[in-house]
Amino acid sequence: MTIREMQEEILRLKKQKNIVILAHSYQRREIVEIADYTGDSYALARCVENGKAQTVIMCGVRFMAETVKILSPEKRVYLSNAEAGCPMAEQLDPELLAALKEQYPNAAVAAYINTTAELKTLCDVCVTSSSAERILAKIPETEILFVPDINLGRYVESKLPNKKFHFVQGGCPTHVRATKEDAARARMVHPEALLLVHPECRFEVVKGADFVGSTSGIMDFAKKSAAKEFIIGTDNSIVEHLQYECPEKKFYPLSKDLVCHNMKLTTLTDVWNCCKGEGEEITLPEETRLAAKRCIDKMIELGD
Repeated sequence: MTIREMQEEILRLKKQKNIVILAHSYQRREIVEIADYTGDSYALARCVENGKAQTVIMCGVRFMAETVKILSPEKRVYLSNAEAGCPMAEQLDPELLAALKEQYPNAAVAAYINTTAELKTLCDVCVTSSSAERILAKIPETEILFVPDINLGRYVESKLPNKKFHFVQGGCPTHVRATKEDAARARMVHPEALLLVHPECRFEVVKGADFVGSTSGIMDFAKKSAAKEFIIGTDNSIVEHLQYECPEKKFYPLSKDLVCHNMKLTTLTDVWNCCKGEGEEITLPEETRLAAKRCIDKMIELGD
């Protein structure tokens, strides 16, 4: 079976079975092409809340599928590849977070969306890479325990000098591979290009960027910008997607090592198998789901 033939079979099955396919932007091009929605994890979870389809396939990693289930408990949610996890989401366990809360009793606990459902049950508010600054500026607490990504946390801290932040040594093992030297080298090779980076990158890289934002933010900036060349400081799949979507512009990877191996686990065959009912269905105890939903509800209350 060719890629095109498998794509056509997936399109047939999802229409026949009323399935919605979600694909994170870091997925392979052939998967993005058959998805109903593509984007960042939280936006994907929100876009199916009020949809009629009762089956959702998440082409991403486990915490993303959990977020869909937290917000849409009545739907059957499948993770396209059961081995696709997020190392950052798994760096902090509830026992350690409970100990940190005792150490900083006056701090509001802010959970990056890249956390497990279990960890979210202990947090006060959830944030995304695009909303963290806005949300944390609105909460009344001046002391914040930010988990688990220290790089995103430090970026937000630089924007909110009136808040006191506490961090853990967590972060994205993909984005942390990009160094200040990589940025300098890329700028030297492509002197006309703007540097666009994700805030999960090292703070020394973020400080030298022309634009800092979420994956969707980076893509939107590149599409709308009058500039013609860009160095992309996030997963290299975004370089490929932008090359297809803006063929008149040029896109270069900040580092050849910016590849999320967990995202690349999902294949078109995995999606096909899920459409046939062979994937892993995500289930959460209702007590856990409701407790995890509280910090997401707080984010929604504050304006996403």
